Amino acid sequence: MTLFRKGTLAPRPVTAAISHTHLATRFHPAFGWLLAVGLTLASTVSQAGQMPHGQVFTANEHGASLTHIQLDEGTTTTHDIAIAPHNVQVSADGRYLLAVGERAGHAHGDDGHTHGDEPGKLKVFDALDFDGTPLAVIPVGSHPAHVVSDLSSQFAFVTNAGDASVSVIDLTAREVVATIATGEYPHGLRLSPDGSELYVANVMDGSVSVIDVAAREEVARIPVGATPVQVGFTADGAQLYVSLRDENRVAVIDTATREVTTAVEVNRLPIQVYGTPDSRLMLVANEGTSDEPDNRVSVIDTATQQIVATHEVGAGAHGISIDASGRFAFVTSLFDDSLSIIDLTTGDIVATHATGHGPNGVTWLAH
Repeated sequence: MTLFRKGTLAPRPVTAAISHTHLATRFHPAFGWLLAVGLTLASTVSQAGQMPHGQVFTANEHGASLTHIQLDEGTTTTHDIAIAPHNVQVSADGRYLLAVGERAGHAHGDDGHTHGDEPGKLKVFDALDFDGTPLAVIPVGSHPAHVVSDLSSQFAFVTNAGDASVSVIDLTAREVVATIATGEYPHGLRLSPDGSELYVANVMDGSVSVIDVAAREEVARIPVGATPVQVGFTADGAQLYVSLRDENRVAVIDTATREVTTAVEVNRLPIQVYGTPDSRLMLVANEGTSDEPDNRVSVIDTATQQIVATHEVGAGAHGISIDASGRFAFVTSLFDDSLSIIDLTTGDIVATHATGHGPNGVTWLAH
């Protein structure tokens, strides 16, 4: 099969993303002031109201790096990690930081990394003492996209878009212990709140695979629509939302029946989705294209399936995470090299931080 650049997914054409510099000053269109881009803090902070605590990590695919934002200290550092990470995720117990991607290169691709059939890598870091040095580097499948851990943080699961599979990694033994077949071009995946199932978005065949975690096998495949990219559970596990990139919609699955019940119109080219801890809201990042980027985050009321708010961030809204309080959302902007923090209570953008080049995935850690 043909492989595609994960920053925009298949099959839309891709143009070069904005060039990366380690130290530059530029105008941020969503907030109307200048941001300094570098390895130290580059942020604007609201003068009033509560601010989030903890740490945030972004996976900068085009820059082959991870950005580490320490919210309490107000510092931002970016570490080269020698792979082009598409996704980053803190393990369920907060011990590990998991990043997946392909080998960073210098000869192929205008974004400085390659896409091919060679195995990708899962890099495991100490989340509580992160310095960019991995505890382990584990080969996985071809064209890896997303990673999550189980509830015990003993196992990690990685989607391999090039192999139509999910790798199961034992984080203690630090090796792949099983491979599970999925639909075509698996991309985003999430673990059900009770830890029993994985739901996987299969980009190229318009479906979501349901994987039994204990049995390590696909037990259902649900047709959802064109180009599903990522999935997001409500915290009670009753509903699953699936971004349908090429339909500008989000499908809603009743997890009890495993059927699509409705679809919600959102903005252009939705990518990641993420629910609040009270199951009340589902956030959707709308990326657009590099030529015509979108910068909006759609907020869906899960009771009515209506859009109740829209927040504007930087160009190319892509990754989303939400803190445990449910008040603050963290959104990466792929074409703007930034992370925005949204106060969902007030609707304000309370801070922005510069990241490495091409931030995709994002994860929050309380400690």
